[in-house]
Amino acid sequence: MLQELRLNRAGVRELLVSDGVRQMVSAAAERIGARVRAGLPEGTDVVVGHYTTDRAASTVVIRSIKGMAWQARDGVLTRAAGAEGLDVRAWQR
Repeated sequence: MLQELRLNRAGVRELLVSDGVRQMVSAAAERIGARVRAGLPEGTDVVVGHYTTDRAASTVVIRSIKGMAWQARDGVLTRAAGAEGLDVRAWQR
């Protein structure tokens, strides 16, 4: 017998901003940042940032004018994220 399933939006929202999820997101971003650093010339500034919108979030940024070229040519950010098990897709509206 099939039962009704209801999404608890308030519960999901609470989970997405919880300390546990924030710690998992932050740890994954730090590992991705370390992978990016390891694949770039020594001394390249790679910054990992953490913030909250409607959920816990992090960014990994290559602070070099060459960063866009490394991503376009080699996919350094995409590959590092993929190595951590993330599925990277183009952003769509």
